[in-house]
Amino acid sequence: MNDNAQHGLGLNDPSQEAKQDGPVECLGKTFANDTERRGHYLTLLAEKLKDPEFRNIEGFPIGEDEDILNLSDPPYYTACPNPFIEDFIEHYGRLYDPDEGYKREPYATDVSEGKNDPIYNAHTYHTKVPHKAVMRYILHYTDPGDVVFDGFCGSGMAGIAAQLCGDRKTVESLGYRVLPNGDILEKKINSDKDEIWEKFSELGERNVVLNDLSPSASFIARNYNLKNDLYKFEEEANSFLQGLEAQCREIYLTSHVNGTSCPVNFTIWSDVFLCPECSSDVTFWNQAVDTSTAEVTDIFDCQNCGASIKKRTAERSFSYVLDVSTNETIKLAKQIPVLINYSYKGKRYEKDPDSKDMELLSIIDESDVDDWYPTFRMMEGKETRRNDSLGFTHVHHYYTKRNLKALALLYSRIKTHRMRFLFTAFVGGATKLNQFHLKNYVFGGGGVNPGARKGTLYAPSISMEVPIPSLMRDRLRTQLRAYSAYQYGEKDPGVLLTTGSCGNGFLREACKSKLDYIFIDPPFGANLNYSELSFFWESWLKVHTNNELEAIENSAQGKGAFEYRKLMVACFESAYEMLKPGRWMTVEFSNTKASVWNNIQTALTESGFIVANVSVLDKKQGGINANVTKTAVKQDLVISAYKPNGGFAERFKSETDEEGVWDFIRTHLSYLPVVKKQGGGLISVRERDPRILFDEVVAYFVKNHRDVPVSSKQFQEGLKERFADRDGMIFLPEQVSEYDKARITSSQLRQLSIFVDDEASAIEWIRQLLNEKPQSYQDIHPKFINELSGWKKAEEQLELSKLLEQNLLKYEGEGPVPTQINNYLTKNWHELRNVGRDSSELKKKAKDRWYVPNPEREEDLQKLRERDLLKQFDEYKEHTGRKLKTVRMEAVRCGFKKAWQERDYPTIISVAEKIPQNLLQEDQKLLMWYDQAQTRHSDKSLF
Repeated sequence: MNDNAQHGLGLNDPSQEAKQDGPVECLGKTFANDTERRGHYLTLLAEKLKDPEFRNIEGFPIGEDEDILNLSDPPYYTACPNPFIEDFIEHYGRLYDPDEGYKREPYATDVSEGKNDPIYNAHTYHTKVPHKAVMRYILHYTDPGDVVFDGFCGSGMAGIAAQLCGDRKTVESLGYRVLPNGDILEKKINSDKDEIWEKFSELGERNVVLNDLSPSASFIARNYNLKNDLYKFEEEANSFLQGLEAQCREIYLTSHVNGTSCPVNFTIWSDVFLCPECSSDVTFWNQAVDTSTAEVTDIFDCQNCGASIKKRTAERSFSYVLDVSTNETIKLAKQIPVLINYSYKGKRYEKDPDSKDMELLSIIDESDVDDWYPTFRMMEGKETRRNDSLGFTHVHHYYTKRNLKALALLYSRIKTHRMRFLFTAFVGGATKLNQFHLKNYVFGGGGVNPGARKGTLYAPSISMEVPIPSLMRDRLRTQLRAYSAYQYGEKDPGVLLTTGSCGNGFLREACKSKLDYIFIDPPFGANLNYSELSFFWESWLKVHTNNELEAIENSAQGKGAFEYRKLMVACFESAYEMLKPGRWMTVEFSNTKASVWNNIQTALTESGFIVANVSVLDKKQGGINANVTKTAVKQDLVISAYKPNGGFAERFKSETDEEGVWDFIRTHLSYLPVVKKQGGGLISVRERDPRILFDEVVAYFVKNHRDVPVSSKQFQEGLKERFADRDGMIFLPEQVSEYDKARITSSQLRQLSIFVDDEASAIEWIRQLLNEKPQSYQDIHPKFINELSGWKKAEEQLELSKLLEQNLLKYEGEGPVPTQINNYLTKNWHELRNVGRDSSELKKKAKDRWYVPNPEREEDLQKLRERDLLKQFDEYKEHTGRKLKTVRMEAVRCGFKKAWQERDYPTIISVAEKIPQNLLQEDQKLLMWYDQAQTRHSDKSLF
């Protein structure tokens, strides 16, 4: 290698990464320059790594001290738990002040933000929430200088959002107005339907602590969030690129028809199968792909004997090669080059590989890779071991030999964080998992290189090999656009990154009651196997995720729904401890399973949080699975939950049970949105429904090991005595005027539609239907039947007649017409408006109509219903043998509640183990009773 090439590949002083001419301020200390700052904190971190107790912190990553230090940039970022968190909080944070007067309603507006932003695309990650969406929440819940926390930070979008809350241009791009004094205004509609602008926040950066279990995630977040000298980065990257192109030119060449050597743009590789009849090699590209129509068939013919071959059942052809890294002969699924795209005099051409191309690839395959590259065995996992049958058992098997040589050459010369960030941004496109977009190749209209399939390590039968210099050049352009669009300022931002479990005691103690707001986008069930998907990045970085506490469902890790919920409870409990009283946490949720949704809500309740609102976050552009799967969620849900303020928590301990109920309701109502809008219209705030409020009371009392002192009827009566009722929703007296003003501007209040999938939702659907219009059985039945397509298979389906008899009332034609029916009929029939409620004409029209009972009558119905439910529950208690296939879940809920009141915890546990587990996991109430019963039953002191 010549001197120029050496310089071009970055063999320069690593201290040049962030060298500064003048003094540097860091957490209240002054250093001569940034190199001195980094050296000082690296020394402290190195000493800390020698402490066995420090290394035993939950979620401590897997890696040698040298590699952790090499990846870290303390105190701002450590590839392990960050020992400088307390210093950071002390420098940037503000102590909790119960008299500070902080007051926010939950952010109840649906948010829609796209992903096509330069900063979003600078580096890929498995999931991302657009930073502009997160900005809206941070601006709403915080003030400048507050400390924000994201415990599952991923690529660090929450950190970018916190910083850009101080950028006038970006804030205005969200549709807000920013006054010269920094006040931020949002548009509202007043009672006269005029547009007005009201202050809701202030311009200014927020400080942020970012954490992730994954070292690759925290590394990506570090580079996204800390300042970057655009010009130095461009100069350094171009120097690397020029050197790499010069050094690797020979391995990415092909010949034009006139014999001229030309640079390869990309090479298409194809799987090879064995013909079941004649055992010939059959190249998938040649036999199954029609390049004129862009069609790929799963059934194709052998070119030798004409036998029909099904791809799904076909046997692969294998090659036997010596793996120099293990010094063993290994069996690899055969893949051969089938098409080369190259450039000659500025134009693109294509060719089938010729003998010279094959000879070049053979020479490369037989040569050694001179520089270090990762040779780790793929970790145990569903995705990481899915390609073992193909012979892809180690990291380096996923790369063609020439791409591996180029990557190893480049990475061995990298000394700076920003160049590693560029490297990890494109290295995913260098594997054999890289897809080839055939339709765009044939018909045009887009790129032919979409990268690997998201969310999986699926190996396609047709893959695309792109030269490493080309991948690097493309990603460099993307990152330069991102850095040009967002320059965070001259000083280092108030951002700290740490690596480890979100629920570890170290993090909890360092931030106890010191955080002003939490935004998290945690893993959801079995959606993605993060540690597996990050394995390639982390193999290059030499520091791996310790996935023992990874909060996912994964059979390879022995984690199901129960283990997932317990891990999430630990994380939420940690978040609860770290958050200041009276402050908010936002949880972004995306999963198609009701069981995961309920596990998240149950985990929140168990940890002490109280859910106040659920809204929609539309990221506009889904991944490939979100776009093609019928059941995929294209809009994420956003949960707003709060930690009760210190005053209430302390009062609750000393209050009588009934005082505690109404103190809880007063406190809870103050946190709920007063007005909720959708599409310009007013919608009901479900959380203010009396029955939902009663559920919250029950959950809070159970969580705090206290018996619920009031019945449903007593609770309803108490609400009417103490609070205001509007449109079936409960408000504090001081909230009513705001709601009334908003109601004037809306022509009607829209009820959210109810999806009927069980008895409880069926009852709610019928009540909503009859609230609008009392109807006869004949009117209700056809509508009800129409709603039953989604009924859960494992839940016993009841007849409409039984549901009506146990939950509603029917007017039999005797006595005065009930008020609800009277109001409906006199409003819609002119001739009935002036007749009395005893009128024969009115009675005739009202007869046989079902209607929603008032609380007094409802209690009698409830007693009748409970007798029936408990009778059914007793049958489940006595059941022996196999698990029950179908159950009446309302009976189980009623039985669990009674058993809880009687402290009969074994019965709850026993019945829970008999019913279908998917029903248990999908029911928030049952999960609460079951989890609490397990806790009480295991603690003998509570009997």
